[in-house]
Amino acid sequence: MLALFESVGLAVLKLLEYVGSLLMLLWETLGWIARGSVRPGLTIQQMAYLGVDSLLIVILTTTTAGMVMSLQLAHIAVQYGVTNVVGGGVAIAMSRELGPMLTAVVVAGRAGSAIAAELGTMKVTEQISALQTMAVSPVRYLVVPRFLALVAMMPILVLFADVAGTLGGALVAFQSASIPYAAFYDSIQRLLELSDILNGMFKAGVFGVEVAMVACLQGLTTGRGAAGVGVATTSSVVFATIIIFVTNYLMSSWLFPVT
Repeated sequence: MLALFESVGLAVLKLLEYVGSLLMLLWETLGWIARGSVRPGLTIQQMAYLGVDSLLIVILTTTTAGMVMSLQLAHIAVQYGVTNVVGGGVAIAMSRELGPMLTAVVVAGRAGSAIAAELGTMKVTEQISALQTMAVSPVRYLVVPRFLALVAMMPILVLFADVAGTLGGALVAFQSASIPYAAFYDSIQRLLELSDILNGMFKAGVFGVEVAMVACLQGLTTGRGAAGVGVATTSSVVFATIIIFVTNYLMSSWLFPVT
């Protein structure tokens, strides 16, 4: 029994230590940004690599998610004679939940793993130690551009995700349940509010912070050798995904309270 309590206590301490490391890295990153230590060229380069290059897979993922949701909603709506709410239901689900969350998971898998692998390789090959030797802060030079890139690009990716998922839902609703495009669009106009879209974009910005911090921390604390880089890359995706799901629930209960 004592061993069980010890293992639980060690797990809690490790969790608190990890959260503290994330917060300290975030604080240092925001400090450099507040002092104006931003490299615009490198930031734009990271926006293209982490954001634009993720657009295709984000659109593919959210389009199929919208199609599946519309497929289920359309048949139920036809059965109960409420086809005039299918479009709004799909659009609200995409804007509030599926768009931000799926985009964040996809970006964590693609961009987050790339960040962790890149920084981890730099750590293993002692490039980060070389930066510190030259009195160059690794956080300023490596973390800040990636942080800004993800925070800026995530809401934009979510807008594309919302549109793609809704269009996919409209296509499936028409093909599978004969719901006219005009009725689908009218339902969106009646039910979807601007606050749904804006709050979803806000969630995406928070997810961008989480993915950037987790990926950078895992990269900067990589262990020795190629095995360490592999562990850092895998743990980056796993930790970021868990944090995304937990904070998604917390933010949904705050931004979209059930009345």
